[in-house]
Amino acid sequence: MTIRKFIAVVALINALVATYLHLWKIGLAGSLACGGGSHGCEYIQGSRYGWFMGIDVAMIGAVGYAVIVLVAIIAAMPKFEDEKWPVRVLQLLIFPAFIFTLRLKYAEFIILQGFCRWCAVSALSITAFTVLIVMEWKRVQRLPAA
Repeated sequence: MTIRKFIAVVALINALVATYLHLWKIGLAGSLACGGGSHGCEYIQGSRYGWFMGIDVAMIGAVGYAVIVLVAIIAAMPKFEDEKWPVRVLQLLIFPAFIFTLRLKYAEFIILQGFCRWCAVSALSITAFTVLIVMEWKRVQRLPAA
């Protein structure tokens, strides 16, 4: 599996999880399957850090991951597999998401002193994407010019 395909698959999983969290937050998904006691997922999702500029962070994640899925699928197509532009587009999506995730993790761990398993999966995924997209950029940089 290529880096681009891996990013597409994992981003799809994260888009579904983020959609689930958003649906829970707006009351359409029943109870939240997480656990974690009094400082778990519900506590984190319900905090002021569960919103950014009036928008649900889970919705931001769902949309962001969906766009990453779309771009990664296009980038994985044989005619684009050695092109640089799809990597640049993925970088433009992934790098800000990584910075945003750092902000969220700081709020979760330091300010709220809580832990959300779903948020941790997203944080690990976006961190892996950051490393992988740098590796992919280095790979396409080494390719001979077309």
